[in-house]
Formats: sequence, C-alpha cells, structure tokens
Amino acid sequence: MKRVLYTQRVEIVESYRERRDCADQNIFKFIDACGYVPIPVSNVIKDIGQYVDELHPSGIILTGGNSLEIYGGNAPERDYTDEVLIQKAIKEEIPLFGFCRGMQSILHYFGCKLSQISGHVAIRHELTNEYGDKQFQTNSFHNQGCLREDIKAPLQIIAYAKDEVVEWIRHTNMPIEAIMWHPEREAYFKERDMRIIKNLFR
Repeated sequence: MKRVLYTQRVEIVESYRERRDCADQNIFKFIDACGYVPIPVSNVIKDIGQYVDELHPSGIILTGGNSLEIYGGNAPERDYTDEVLIQKAIKEEIPLFGFCRGMQSILHYFGCKLSQISGHVAIRHELTNEYGDKQFQTNSFHNQGCLREDIKAPLQIIAYAKDEVVEWIRHTNMPIEAIMWHPEREAYFKERDMRIIKNLFR
C-alpha cells in the first residue's frame, strides 16, 4: 500500500513541562479509509528531508491545530516542519494536501495574508464553488483565514464562504491542494473529501 505522511499538532502540557506531538485518531482513520498507510511526522525530526526520502511517500498531509507563530501561535517547531515539508513536496513533486492550519501554512508559504475572522468556529456553513453557483456544506473550526482578494498566484480559489473567506484552494500547475474544513471531523467521512485525496495522491 502507498504511504502518506501527516503532521501533528503540538500540545503544551505545563504541569509536566512537556511539548507533545499528537493528532486526532480520526486523521489516521480518514487516511486509512482513503486507501493509504498513514505515517505521523514528529515536529522534532532533525532531518525531515531525509525522513521523507527514506519513506518514499505517495503524499504529504499538513493537518489542523496550532496557529502559525506569526499569527499568535506558540509552536515554532511546527511552523518549521510545515515549511520544510512544503519545500520538499515542491522540489520532489510529492503531492501535498493541507486542511485547516495546513491550508494556512500553504497560504503563508505562497505569500497570501491571513486575517482574523469571526463566525467560523464550530459551525456548519455553505460554500460556493468558484466555477459556478453550486453550493455545498462543510464543517468549520478556524478563526483565521484568507479573503478572496488576498489570494495570489500560483494558487487559485476553488470555493469560498459567503463572507469571502476562501475555503478551498489548488495550485495551478503542481499537485498541491488544501481545504479549510476538517474531513476527519465528519460523523461519516464524505466521499467528496476522500475523492480530493485520491485524485491528488495517485
């Protein structure tokens, strides 16, 4: 089976003086349901590039959790992990997918400004496809996002919310795609979300 690497959030446990890498078990389940072997990436690997080379993944997923440090986050090691993985994916043409914070990392890497937003935490909302009036519903758990006017090439908008916050992007000529919702938090994994992964990680 094909391997897919996925990142983990950093949890800071002050009472134990620990910084923990962790991820919702449903992320593993979602990747597995898509037909891949899920492999977590620690945020303290000394040579992430070599780690990727040794595992030969069919894809990389940047997951949710932790704001970027530049936007008030407190996990610089995770910012570094995401940046190196994005660079590696681009250099080696490894398909790259991001969701929530993962999409924010991709946006930031390509110079797209994030803004503080409201009304996007713990709700379900309608999104509009950029290429028509077709709408669909997703979950939402983020308080930072990118407005349509702040998206820059080579990223293109696939879908957005009614307040102009971009919720789905794709690179114009590389296998890079990202969404702002959490596919693993659906009661039943959506065929739409699984299809995005399968089409990207061929």
